[in-house]
Amino acid sequence: MITWKDGDRVRIIDRPVTAEDRKSNRYYGHMSGLVGVVQSVYSEKEVAVKVEPSSMSTVTADVHQVATGRMRAKFVGSVSEEQKKVLTKEEMDFDVNYVLLVQSSDLEAA
Repeated sequence: MITWKDGDRVRIIDRPVTAEDRKSNRYYGHMSGLVGVVQSVYSEKEVAVKVEPSSMSTVTADVHQVATGRMRAKFVGSVSEEQKKVLTKEEMDFDVNYVLLVQSSDLEAA
């Protein structure tokens, strides 16, 4: 078994979804083929992967874009006018990371 470390570039493997996956919410078909970078290693079995938007399917990318818009709107709505004057354009139009908790056995080097 490969030991992953922060910063490793990985791809989520393509495999059938099992009944155990559904029960434990550990693997879904839409995760297959996503490429990203290991953000955190929680144990030998659990790894957080920051997914690269360019590897997302059209549907996943669209959902991510809508979610990002909602998060930005919620943030802007919760900040006072005085605070908005202090924030930069980059801070107002922040990027949202798409991070998945993945079993290390479902990863391969990319």
